[in-house]
Amino acid sequence: MTLVEPLDVDEVPAKRARSRSRSLIEWILVVAIAVLVSLLIRAYVFQTFYIPSGSMEPTLQIGDRILVSKLSVELGTIHRGDILVFKAPAAVVNDCGDTVTDLVKRVIGLPGETISSKGNTIYVNGNALTQTWAHNEPLGRPIGNVTVPKNEYFMMGDNQPASCDSRYWGTVPRSSIIGKAFLRIWPLGRFGFL
Repeated sequence: MTLVEPLDVDEVPAKRARSRSRSLIEWILVVAIAVLVSLLIRAYVFQTFYIPSGSMEPTLQIGDRILVSKLSVELGTIHRGDILVFKAPAAVVNDCGDTVTDLVKRVIGLPGETISSKGNTIYVNGNALTQTWAHNEPLGRPIGNVTVPKNEYFMMGDNQPASCDSRYWGTVPRSSIIGKAFLRIWPLGRFGFL
């Protein structure tokens, strides 16, 4: 014969209250960890950006949303043709009349290279640049004879006649670069790698 101890009526509500408290604390911890992880990912790994102007048409349209890899700049190299997001130089306000804080442009000139143009042709170290990416011509504002300083990049929009870029405000230091654009995530009909 098994003896069953009598149930203490006051013990049941106390156990339920402890169980609810424990569940609430667990949920708060899960949410706090999720928020922390998402903030760390945004700060150090990936970030989304909205395209507010047509300076990168036809590659990027107004209203597109892109995903940018921060690690690809921190741990990798920057190549001609890469699409970068960077902190807007102070001269953008005066030279372009634009108050944006971040810009997206394509790398045309690398550190140590000399960039120039004649007609609609861009020259890198005296050799005509073959632009394998979609872009709009005519070139628009010509490029003077510019030698790109160490750790800086010459940037241009793909919509060359309508882009306010390094032709206006100069080269971009590597320290101003946020990351490489690699994926269009919106609109869904144009989803794809850049």
